[in-house]
Amino acid sequence: MKSNLSDEHRKAEIGYEPDGLWKENLWVEVKSETHGFRDLRASFLSLAYWLTKVPNDHGLLVLVDSRIADKKLHQEWQFAKMALHPDVIRRLNMAVVKENQYIGLPTELGDDFRLWLDQLVLKHSQSTRPRESFYVILEVLMHQWLLGQGPMTSDWIIKTIGCSYPTVRDALRRLDYCLRRHSDRKVELNRFPRDEWARLVAVSDKVRSTTRFVDRSNQLRSPESLLRRIQRLGRTDLAVGGVWGAKHYQPELDLVGNPRLDLCLHCPDKRVDWSFVEQVDPALETTKRRDESPALVVHVVRRAVSLFQTNKDGLPWADPVECLLDLHEAHLETQAREFLNSFPAAKGGI
Repeated sequence: MKSNLSDEHRKAEIGYEPDGLWKENLWVEVKSETHGFRDLRASFLSLAYWLTKVPNDHGLLVLVDSRIADKKLHQEWQFAKMALHPDVIRRLNMAVVKENQYIGLPTELGDDFRLWLDQLVLKHSQSTRPRESFYVILEVLMHQWLLGQGPMTSDWIIKTIGCSYPTVRDALRRLDYCLRRHSDRKVELNRFPRDEWARLVAVSDKVRSTTRFVDRSNQLRSPESLLRRIQRLGRTDLAVGGVWGAKHYQPELDLVGNPRLDLCLHCPDKRVDWSFVEQVDPALETTKRRDESPALVVHVVRRAVSLFQTNKDGLPWADPVECLLDLHEAHLETQAREFLNSFPAAKGGI
C-alpha cells in the first residue's frame, strides 16, 4: 500500500497532487470546462511531473465539458507526445466527457472504474460550482436591486438559482457588508458591491461560459441582420443583451454603435445546443482569439429562472445585469458606467 507520507512529500515538492487515485497505480486529474490552451498544457505538465515521481504508475487527464474543439485537443495531445519524455507519455492518457459520455477512456479499466470516475467527476464539479454559484447569486441580488424589486427570501433565491441552502447561506455571509437584513429574514442589497462586482467582471467569461463567433466569409452580416434572424427563430431561451439590451431598459441612454450582437442562452440543464448559430448564419465560426472582433457573442445562463423580459413582439431581453456585464466585456466602460448610473438605486455605483 502506498505511503500517505510519501504522497505528501511529493505534493510538497511539486506543489500539486492529482484529484484521485484508482487501485494504487492510476492517478486521475479532472478539469472542468477547460477553455484555454494554458489550462490544458498546465494540466498535462502537472500530471507529467507527478508521474516522474511515481515511475510505476499511470496518469489519466479527464476533461469535462471542454470548450476546446476536438481537433485542437488532438493537436495538443500530439504536441505533448513530442515534448514529454517517452516513458512519461507511455503512462499518460486523456479522456473527454461530453454530455455525460466518456470519449477516449481506456476500455480495459472496466465498469468499476467508470463508477468510481463518475463520483470523482461529480465531486470535482461540486467543489468548483459554489465559487461560480456565488457570482450567480450576486447577479440575482443585483437584478432585484437595480429594478427595485425589494427584499427576497433565501428560498426564493434557491429556487431562482437552482442551488442548495448552504450555497446561498455562504454567499449571503460573504456579502453581509452590503446587505440589508429584514426582521422577516428577507435580504436585499443596500449599496453597490463594488469589490465583488469587479471580481465578477474579471471572471465573467468563465461564469457565463462566453463563446465568441466570427465571420471569415468576407460577407459579414450586420448585427441588425443577425438580430432579425434571431427574432425569426421565435426562441424563448435566447435573449438579446449588450447595447440593444441596455437600450431596452434605458431607451434614453446615449449608447452609440452596435459593434456586435450579444445573446444570452438559458440553459438550466447544462446541455448547450449550438445548432441555432448555423440557422442564423452558417458562416459563423467560434474563435478564441481576443484580437478578432466577434460578430456574435453568446453567454450561457444556467440558473433555474432566466429572468428574461419579453416585449410585445415576443422578443426576449436579457436581464440588466447580463447587459451590464456585456458592456464591460466589450470594453465599453463609459457606456457601462452610464447604464449602471441610470438606475436610481445605483447612481454613482461605478
